[in-house]
Amino acid sequence: MASHKELRELLLICYADNMLSDEEFLVLWENYESKNPDFPWDSYDPFTLVNMDEAECKAEFRVEKNDLQRLAEALQIPGTLKCYQGTVCDGMEGLCMLLKRLAYPCRFSDMISRFGRSVPELCMVTNRVMDFIYDTHGHRITQWNPAVLNPVFLEQYAAAIAGKGAALDNCFGFVDGTVRPISKPGEQQRIVYNGHKRVHALKFQSVAVPNGLIANMYGPVEGKRHDSGMLADSGLLRDLEAYAFSPAGLPMCIYGDPAYPLRVHLQGPFRNPHLTPLMEAFNASMSSIRISVEWLFGDVINYFKFLDFKKNLKIGMSSIGKMYIVCALLHNARTCLYGNKTSSFFELEPPSLEEYFA
Repeated sequence: MASHKELRELLLICYADNMLSDEEFLVLWENYESKNPDFPWDSYDPFTLVNMDEAECKAEFRVEKNDLQRLAEALQIPGTLKCYQGTVCDGMEGLCMLLKRLAYPCRFSDMISRFGRSVPELCMVTNRVMDFIYDTHGHRITQWNPAVLNPVFLEQYAAAIAGKGAALDNCFGFVDGTVRPISKPGEQQRIVYNGHKRVHALKFQSVAVPNGLIANMYGPVEGKRHDSGMLADSGLLRDLEAYAFSPAGLPMCIYGDPAYPLRVHLQGPFRNPHLTPLMEAFNASMSSIRISVEWLFGDVINYFKFLDFKKNLKIGMSSIGKMYIVCALLHNARTCLYGNKTSSFFELEPPSLEEYFA
C-alpha cells in the first residue's frame, strides 16, 4: 500500500501530464494530505546498540546494556517482528522501542532520531511488542503462578516477613488496590471516576511478596469499584483456598487493609472501637511492614513514568490496562536482574530472570 507521500507525488506527476484538472487535483491533494507532520525520519541512521553508551542505555531503556539481550531471550522476543501492514523490525529494536516509550512520557516523534523510523512504524512496532509480551507472559502475573507461589516459597516469604517483626507467622504477602489516573473520557465519565481520589481512573489489585515481585495482579476495573468488590471479582480468595498452604499443609495468608473481609487466608487489622494494647501492637507491627506493597507500586511508576502521564492515557485510544500489566511484568524482570527496595528490606533474593520467565 502506497503512503500518503507517495500518492501525493503521483498526483503531482499526473497533474503535470495534464491527466487531472485543477479542481480534481485540489480535491485529491487535500484528500490525501497526511494528518501527521512530515518528519524527516529517513535522514537518521538505523537503530543500533553498538554505539550507545552504558549510562545512556540505562536511562532510556531502564535496563543495562549488557542485560538487554538476556531480557529479550527471557521474554522470548522473536528475532524478527512483522506488523500487519508489512513493516519488518528486528526483535531487539522492537523491545527497545517499547522500553523507551514506557520509560518516560515521550511522543513517537521524539523517538525518530533514535530509531530512524516513521511515527506510524514506531507506533505499530511498539504495540506489536506490547501485545506479544502480554499474550506470552501475562498469565505469570494475572493468574496464580506456582513458579513464585508454591508452598516452599510461601513458607520462605512468611519467615522473611515474621523476621521483620510481623505478628503473623503465616503471612506470605500483602494485597492492596492501586488507583491509576487516566484522561477524562468523553463518555461514561462517572463509571471511571474515583470519588476518594477525585480523579478519573482505572484500578488494579496486586499481591506483593517480600522478594520484591508483584506475584499477582487483577485489573483493570473501573475507578469507582471498591477494593472488596474487586477482590470478589478477581477470584483471588478461591485461589488462596486452593493453593495457599505450607509444605506441612498449614494455611498461609495474605494481609490487607480494613477494606478487605477477614478469612482464613486473608487477614487484616483489628477494627474494634476500643483496641487493647495487644491489638494495637498487632496492628502496628503489620502496618509498618505492609508499606512494602506501596513501594512496589511506586517502583512501577518510577521506572515506567509514561504511566504517570494521564493526559496521554485515553480509553479507546490506547490499551491502558494492558500497558500497566506489561509494565508490572517488566518491573518484575528488573527486580530479577537488580533487586529492589523491598527485596533488600526483607533480605530475600528474587529468582533469576530465566527462572521467572521459564
